[in-house]
Amino acid sequence: MNHPLLRSLLLLTVGALLIKPTAAAEAPVVFVTSFAGGDKGAINAYQLQTATGGLKPLHRTTGVEHPFFIAVSRDRRFLYSIHAKTFGGKEPEQVAAYALEGRTGRMTLLNRQSTRGTASCYLDVDATGRTVLVANYTTGNVASFPVRADGSLGEAASFFQHTGSSVDLPRQKGPNAHSFVVSPDNRYALAADLGIDQILSYRLDAATAKLTPNQPPFTKAPPGAGPRHLTFHPNGRHVYVINELKNSVTRFDYAVVTGTLTERETISTLPVDFTGRSYCADLKITPNGRFLYGTNRGHDSIAAYRIGEDGRLTLLEIEPSLGKGPQNLLITGGGELLLCANMPGNNLAVFRIDAATGGLKSVGEPLAVPSPSCIRLLP
Repeated sequence: MNHPLLRSLLLLTVGALLIKPTAAAEAPVVFVTSFAGGDKGAINAYQLQTATGGLKPLHRTTGVEHPFFIAVSRDRRFLYSIHAKTFGGKEPEQVAAYALEGRTGRMTLLNRQSTRGTASCYLDVDATGRTVLVANYTTGNVASFPVRADGSLGEAASFFQHTGSSVDLPRQKGPNAHSFVVSPDNRYALAADLGIDQILSYRLDAATAKLTPNQPPFTKAPPGAGPRHLTFHPNGRHVYVINELKNSVTRFDYAVVTGTLTERETISTLPVDFTGRSYCADLKITPNGRFLYGTNRGHDSIAAYRIGEDGRLTLLEIEPSLGKGPQNLLITGGGELLLCANMPGNNLAVFRIDAATGGLKSVGEPLAVPSPSCIRLLP
């Protein structure tokens, strides 16, 4: 083995063996839910090729019914999903905990806990991985769950019932909690309640999974807006809320120390000449904080905005979503691609994001997926 040529060939062979697994491991894994009962309900895993936008099927996990929403822990070890034999029925639904098997897309069920509500529609995991949050739409309440060392869930550590109503009847005759998001510093959690036009603020003790109402306990959204989903700007100084009923996005300034919001502006998600019926669903911001995208169900489109230095929004374009009822969005970690789940359209559309302009350009034909309701990434 002292021959220089043999040594060089050996080094090249070893190098190639080392490089190939690393490159494969770097491909993101995307989880997409199929919102249905029985065996049709599933969590589908795909390997995403960011260079091409291609999606390679990896695994389909069944035994999870009506998985409307999912969340992945930051350490990439666990996935949490809504589970409901009858979604929005009389019986409380469940949140299921799964252990992920590396980057194979496979997962093992650990346990399930009652969400203590119905039409459970949103999950979030805090930065430490010790707390899981859930929002329950029909019953209008929120809860928090402690995460055990093995990723399984304990019984609810906190539970809060929202109260009140708002101006758009019958849609706003009572509380409808629609999202529950942990702040970037992991000290607070904000819940958007569509039925009472409020963003409720809770203090979070991640070590115990305990929540405490903040003071003041809520900020009002524009009357009749119907706040649905919210997201923090990467700089932590702004919160954007997409309003289902008024087809708009509201920008709030966020006070990091107190966990409170100050309303600044509201901007439409629809063309000025649109006269049909449409309802917003989801919004996402690029990792560099330059662009925001929101979905219109009915107009079946994605509204794209530029975010100014002060957080102000400027509408760039409104792009067709390439399917009916765009329900959920995902932006890749490098901000290259936007994925859109068109739930009643039964497809997943992939768009490339222009890094300079924020414009969207479709990548190939949408992928057929039954009733996709939520998309999450394993980076």
